[in-house]
Amino acid sequence: MTDELSVLGLECYGYHGVFEHEKREGQTFVVDLTLGVDTSSAAASDDLHDTVDYGSLAMSVKAAVEHDPVDLIETLAQRIADVCLLDSRVEWARVTVHKPDAPIDATFRDVALTITRDARADRD
Repeated sequence: MTDELSVLGLECYGYHGVFEHEKREGQTFVVDLTLGVDTSSAAASDDLHDTVDYGSLAMSVKAAVEHDPVDLIETLAQRIADVCLLDSRVEWARVTVHKPDAPIDATFRDVALTITRDARADRD
């Protein structure tokens, strides 16, 4: 059985986008993570070493967003998923990247992309 561990609303500042002003001025990106993890060992031991350290994960994801600009949020979402899947206990990762300040000439609340990646596909 797989449990779900989520970190929601992680605010990061990055320089991603297809327009030069996005790469120059930057903008806020908000990231939601949900990971498939078996938490039974951690529940039994009550030891952080037996589970995914979501604090450390959040800092790693934040660093991934804040470095090396890319054009597309698709590329950024994949980069974040790759970070999540570095921990061998993570069976799958669902990543949503929100770009609330996307350069759209219309009134809107958010632009978001969600991807799901299976760790087994990478390990086979």
